Amino acid sequence: MKANEWQREHDSYELKWAGDRDAEQYEKQLERERRESLELRNAEGRRIRDIEYEMKRNDMNNEHESYELKWAGERDAEEYKKQLARERRESLALRNAEGMRIRDFEAQMKANDFHKEHESYELQWAGERDADEYKKQLARERRESFELRNAEGRHARDVEATMKANEWQKEHESYELKWAGERDAEEYKKQLARERRESLAFRNAEAARHDAVMAELLNLAREKEHESYMLQWAGENDAKKYLADQEELRRQSLAFRNAEGRRHREIDEEMKRKVVMENAENEAIAAACQRDVQQYKSDCAARDRASFCLRGKEHFSTRLKEENDRQLRLDEEHESHLLDTAAWQDVNEYVEECKRRKRLSLAFRAKEKRRHFEHEKKQRELKIQQQHADTNFRSEDARYIEMAKLKEKARIALESFKHSPNCSFGANPFDTVLR
Repeated sequence: MKANEWQREHDSYELKWAGDRDAEQYEKQLERERRESLELRNAEGRRIRDIEYEMKRNDMNNEHESYELKWAGERDAEEYKKQLARERRESLALRNAEGMRIRDFEAQMKANDFHKEHESYELQWAGERDADEYKKQLARERRESFELRNAEGRHARDVEATMKANEWQKEHESYELKWAGERDAEEYKKQLARERRESLAFRNAEAARHDAVMAELLNLAREKEHESYMLQWAGENDAKKYLADQEELRRQSLAFRNAEGRRHREIDEEMKRKVVMENAENEAIAAACQRDVQQYKSDCAARDRASFCLRGKEHFSTRLKEENDRQLRLDEEHESHLLDTAAWQDVNEYVEECKRRKRLSLAFRAKEKRRHFEHEKKQRELKIQQQHADTNFRSEDARYIEMAKLKEKARIALESFKHSPNCSFGANPFDTVLR
């Protein structure tokens, strides 16, 4: 037993020493990997600093070239402003001479316009006198039309009053027929109720007679119960025959009541058809009256349209005359506009020439702006690449930190079971740490 215990203790110590050696090798490997990571980050930092220094130097060179181009552009702008001022003075002299000629031409045109305006006023006054005469004629025709329409309206109101009186009379007659039909329906319902009461009384009497016969048969059956089976069968056959007769009577009664109900329904349908036909005749008469009223309204509308067409033709002739006068004025204004256009065409050509020279300067500045934009785009891309590298380095740092934490946990575990008197590798030594 002691030999076995010494062997187990020896094996335990062997495993413990093997764990110590593995832990030391793991610590050395972590330290070596940490030194390699620090060397890699230092080299990457030196490379990034060199790239940033090169970028700053390029930025300073580009900025110096941009300032040189800017100062050259400002000198060109000053020269261009002086040239524009000189050309503007020449243009003002030309425009002054042209304006003097145009003012003389406008004075001549105004004198002609005054003469034409005087003639136009003469024609306008003559047209106004004709228009006043025409308005008086229209007013007279309008009064006559109002008198005619008042007479027509009075006649239409009389016709409508007569039609309404006839409609009221027909409606009264319709209500009389309706009330008579309702009275007949009430009488018919009372007759049906009376017949139903008589039928129920007859059926009750039949039922009472049948009950009495059945009671009599039962009494006879009780009295003759001691007789032979042959007499009993004869009595049963008689009873079956009687029951069959009673069923036949009942079927005949039901057939008679069904026929009566069918006849009553046919009478109701006939009365409904009569009411519908009367309503249809009343609707046809009302529709004919409505068509007559619509025809009268359409005749009045046609007469009004004819009157409007006549007045429209008169107004169209007046507008046509005004349009001719306006077209003459437009032709004169068009000739004046052509002269003004010819006068300003040279000025517009000069302005276009100035704009073309200005566009050349703007194109040069746009080119410079594109070059600066491309430079800024490259700088942004380099910045993004640097951010990616920083992200990779941070992930590496996080990995090494996690490895250091694992190393520290392993060290704590080794210390815990190194100083434990009951140390045994029969269980997991890192169980307390892992939990």
